[in-house]
Amino acid sequence: MTDDCAVKVYKALGETTRYQIVKMLAKNSEMACLEMANQLEITANSTLTHHLKPLLDCGLLAVRKEGTYRYYSLQRQILDQYAPALLQD
Repeated sequence: MTDDCAVKVYKALGETTRYQIVKMLAKNSEMACLEMANQLEITANSTLTHHLKPLLDCGLLAVRKEGTYRYYSLQRQILDQYAPALLQD
């Protein structure tokens, strides 16, 4: 991984909601958008999408589409490389 990738990861994790999303996904194998929005008390889909995009762009999350639903999972190898403490708890 390059320094540019590290900067993107740390920048994505530097925002509280995105940090909470990563912590949730560290405890769950995958989650749907609605499930994440409910736990984070986010009412607008655009707000959740705004937070998911940087996490996807830096490689921390993967998305799986099933019909009209999207399921997100954590790319643990990326998190383990840049912020392994988040995997502990």
